[in-house]
Amino acid sequence: MNPAELQSASSPPRQILDFVYEHEAQAPDRLYLTQPIGGREVVDYTWGQVVGQARRMAAHLRTRRFEPGARIAILSANCAHFIIAELAIWMAGGTSVAIFPNESPATIRFVLEHSDASLLFVGKLDQWEQQRSAVPAGLPCIALPLAPTATTFETWDSITRHTAPQAQNVARAPGDLAMICYTSGSTGEPKGVMHSFERLSDTSIRIVEYLKGLYGTGVEGRSLSYLPLAHIYERAWVECASLVDGRGQIYFTESLATFAQDLIRARPNGFISVPRLWLKFQQAVHARMPPEVLDGLLKDPVSGPVVAREVLKGMGLDQVIAASSGSAPITPELIDWYRRLGLNLMEGYGMTEDFAYSHGSSEVFHAPGYVGVPLPGVEVRIADGGEILIKSPGQMVGYYKRPDLDAEAFTADGFFRTGDQGECLPNGLLRITGRLKEIFKTAKGKYVAPAPIENRLLAHPMIESAIVTGSGQAAPYAVVVLTEDWRAKVDKALSRAQIESGLRSLLAEVNGALAGHEKLGMVVVSSQPWSVENGCLTPTLKIKRSRIEAMLGAQVAHWFAHKSPVVWATS
Repeated sequence: MNPAELQSASSPPRQILDFVYEHEAQAPDRLYLTQPIGGREVVDYTWGQVVGQARRMAAHLRTRRFEPGARIAILSANCAHFIIAELAIWMAGGTSVAIFPNESPATIRFVLEHSDASLLFVGKLDQWEQQRSAVPAGLPCIALPLAPTATTFETWDSITRHTAPQAQNVARAPGDLAMICYTSGSTGEPKGVMHSFERLSDTSIRIVEYLKGLYGTGVEGRSLSYLPLAHIYERAWVECASLVDGRGQIYFTESLATFAQDLIRARPNGFISVPRLWLKFQQAVHARMPPEVLDGLLKDPVSGPVVAREVLKGMGLDQVIAASSGSAPITPELIDWYRRLGLNLMEGYGMTEDFAYSHGSSEVFHAPGYVGVPLPGVEVRIADGGEILIKSPGQMVGYYKRPDLDAEAFTADGFFRTGDQGECLPNGLLRITGRLKEIFKTAKGKYVAPAPIENRLLAHPMIESAIVTGSGQAAPYAVVVLTEDWRAKVDKALSRAQIESGLRSLLAEVNGALAGHEKLGMVVVSSQPWSVENGCLTPTLKIKRSRIEAMLGAQVAHWFAHKSPVVWATS
């Protein structure tokens, strides 16, 4: 019986924990989670083991006598016990608050204090020495099995070893808060987005049905969980969907160094990523085989399909049935490159505020540059001024402690104001054309939307990342990060000249397609890549424009005065 049939009109709506208890009872020996530990060793967890451990921790949490709905935080990279801990929190009557594992100490402290966290699970982390000072004095902590050895907290294993499991199948009321998800803060202070069990469960069931349409009803999903589980995209489409479906298996990565090995081990049939990582995969292929050589082989009707399969196999993507990109715009050229390999890369669209359930592409409805059509149950309209308005089954309850923002976020008839600009084709395909907050005005008094110009820049093989900015300046300008292989060549005079020549040609090409007030005055080459560590990227790899603009601001007038089309930033 599938989730949709279980959600019959004659019975109360099923909640996500109902499905979990059912998997435990009906398929206790079915493998669910696979966790790599130290090189080639892995630990498999069955449904019986997952729910059994969650029951023991839930029983322990209840002994602490937290108030109903108590916020319990998880600070951890993706791992099996992130999911098990979240189940324990729900079974104990709590609300989960996940924190990005690479978050700054200041943001960690903000989330813990703002959410009124009663306890913190500390899990798999690479930066604990820098982050530990963010934990408020007196906040109880429990160390998950892969937590840093430097922690001195009670451990998950010692607690569950000596605690009897919670016997009853605890139900949660539809209106209970399941989770508070903090936005990644690309435009300011993170906001706590509240999701109830009713909306989380209904949306997860819809996601499972949508994925069945992509994979086929008889396919058991295999996924590699590596995008942060603290982010709504991975939480909804990987974790919560798997909790409802119960048939698939989730594999985890051990580290960045073992990512390729972990991907090949999983051989996923569904793979979600972000544009930055899709580009990295392409660059890794081109590092082994020059683009012109690969393109020539792919055009051969005999060798082309064989080469394409081998390239995908080398990336661990040869079993993928459904591949998707989200979180930021991806260039049509990159989509086309994957499709020539036989990977039908699609785009999707969603936000923390709608539980990542808004738009998706399919075999019928897709086009490069478009994020798909409204998913079942989603309503969309374009407001005057081009803002995309969404009403989704996954709509948030509201912003935690910010009723003032709730009032601003919704229209009078309940549509969420996304802050994104877009346009729809007659068949419903949606294209994101920019972000309202990113539009700026130059000294000429004309408004510039940066996203379309950035997409043109990102199509160039030398460029890894780009922003277009220039508020109050004589003209807009671009700041770019070169790809890793070109960054390695910057110090060589011949290569630097080649880079400058390529960027001048790109500037002329891009400006030739722009209106007069949009034409770029120059291209600035960043002196360093943008990363989470230097504050230029959010934990979800979105660009922090304000941070980059602040870093370069003092030099802009000097650059414009020299009137050079290509500028090398020194900081």
